[in-house]
Amino acid sequence: MEKNLTDLQKEVDDYIQQFKVGYFEPLAQMARLTEEVGELAREINHYYGPKQKKASEPAKTVAEELGDVFIVTMMMANSLDIDLTTAFNENMTKFYNRDAKRFERKEDEDEN
Repeated sequence: MEKNLTDLQKEVDDYIQQFKVGYFEPLAQMARLTEEVGELAREINHYYGPKQKKASEPAKTVAEELGDVFIVTMMMANSLDIDLTTAFNENMTKFYNRDAKRFERKEDEDEN
């Protein structure tokens, strides 16, 4: 069974609710999200950039680090009572409107 974003947010909330500490304060969550994005940047640099991974560094993947960013984002959204499905839909509408003529479309290439 595939899960939708609402299911994923609920699963993260169920996970957090089992601990007395609950959700961290927003600033602490922002620091954690920043840390996870930094780890993602490091992996991107290892895979696609000039920086080679040290032999002593643990094996991680870009997918793993993106997953961490995604889960921490859901934790932050949950703690702030933000429905990510709604946020996604509103942001996609913004992108569609803002970028409607911003980039050359593939079908524009085909016409030439």
